Amino acid sequence: MREVLGAPPRDVLLVLGRSSEGPPDWRLRVSASGDAPRIHAERRRFERHEGPLGPFFRLLERELVGAELREMTQVSGDRIVAIALRTDAGESRTLVAELVGRHANLCLLGNSDKVLAVLVPAPADKTDARLRVGQPYVPPPGRPAGTLEASLREVLPAPAEEPHLPRGLAADPAPLSWIVEVALGGQAAEARQQDLARHLLERVERKLKNARSLFAGLVKRREAANEAERVQQDGELVKANLGRIPRGAKTLVTEDLYDPEMKPRTIALDPKLSPRENLERIFDKAKKLERSRAAVEGEIALVTARIADLEALLAEARAPDADIAALEADAIARELVEAPQSTVEGRKEAPAPRLPYKSYAAFAGTEIRVGRNARDNDDLTFHHARGNDVWLHTADAPGSHVVLVVEKGAEPHPEELLDAAHLAVQFSPLAGATKARVHVARRKEVHKPRGAKPGLVTLSGGKILDLRLQPDRLQRLLRTHRPPPGSPG
Repeated sequence: MREVLGAPPRDVLLVLGRSSEGPPDWRLRVSASGDAPRIHAERRRFERHEGPLGPFFRLLERELVGAELREMTQVSGDRIVAIALRTDAGESRTLVAELVGRHANLCLLGNSDKVLAVLVPAPADKTDARLRVGQPYVPPPGRPAGTLEASLREVLPAPAEEPHLPRGLAADPAPLSWIVEVALGGQAAEARQQDLARHLLERVERKLKNARSLFAGLVKRREAANEAERVQQDGELVKANLGRIPRGAKTLVTEDLYDPEMKPRTIALDPKLSPRENLERIFDKAKKLERSRAAVEGEIALVTARIADLEALLAEARAPDADIAALEADAIARELVEAPQSTVEGRKEAPAPRLPYKSYAAFAGTEIRVGRNARDNDDLTFHHARGNDVWLHTADAPGSHVVLVVEKGAEPHPEELLDAAHLAVQFSPLAGATKARVHVARRKEVHKPRGAKPGLVTLSGGKILDLRLQPDRLQRLLRTHRPPPGSPG
């Protein structure tokens, strides 16, 4: 056995030959796909799997590469094939392919036909499972031998194309394999494509529904924030009447100086607060609404763009000739959808560790990291940044910690520094402002006071950058949003 190539989720290619010189004698496809379980000599080009392989495929490679093929037999006259081999150490190994429709499976047997591994193991709570590691192999109950009613030539259509044969072969020594490869292989590929398309569409539709719901919520926030001017006016009216408001008053009724008809205006007050405390609370509310209005406009712009991207992706994925794999890869890279959880051998792989930041590309391609929340800000600053990296944060408002990655001994590019400052403003309540002040320091100048709440830090150096926001620069930056290295997307 020269090579064992896993093709998740349920296929394996066995490359049989005496040496690595010249073409292989045989390439044997063994598939436990529920759509088209089969075994045949592979003639078409085989696409090697990219990415990690599960333990079953790794074990096959470790145990079978270099082993000698002894025989291939049909088990009990049923749709079960046993491929017997002997390792260099003289150990017996048998790959059993149970090609029994939706319940197709592969298992590897060791000495005395004891099960070493199963591609799709039975659930742990199924006590009567046939295939148990360490137990002797028991074939599934099947039909008696000799009950096949029709041959493959009668059941499957004749291929319209001829196989590509290895050098030295004038005729195909396994013509039935070519019939199976073309008919069932094509059927399996089509089923796989449909499955990929269905899963992608489900994920995109779910993301689109969430984005539209978020948009509706942001519109309501904007409507509420638009009351900032009216609240500010109420504050001015309270200020003008401050001397005549008694302590414990629940309302103030006064002429509305901001109404053309000077109609009476009733302003609610908190009787537990003094008149001046009521005034301060009203002005604080006006400031919060104003900041919220500036921030929500930026959020609405981002969500609107995301909805447009998702709608375009949905239309492309529904096209009859869509390249689903390419669309999915692009959508994951743009963070429109997350990468699907891989199911290798029926078990979910552990998801990649979550990183505490979003990643963007600066002017010259340098990575800019933006903290996701207060706790993530601490994690980003103190565990995902080096001493020479540039740290940024808005000077007059809370917000995300931002880190511009800088090579050791290097100075940040001025344009990239402006890029990072724009993101610091964007991910703060000052989003949408035309001007802002931003703290800029080296990471080594940022310190965490003992007992300080998440996200709170002190600086022992640095400067304040007076920034004039450039919308074009910000839009260019937001389009570079990408999954950080090691992130699931």
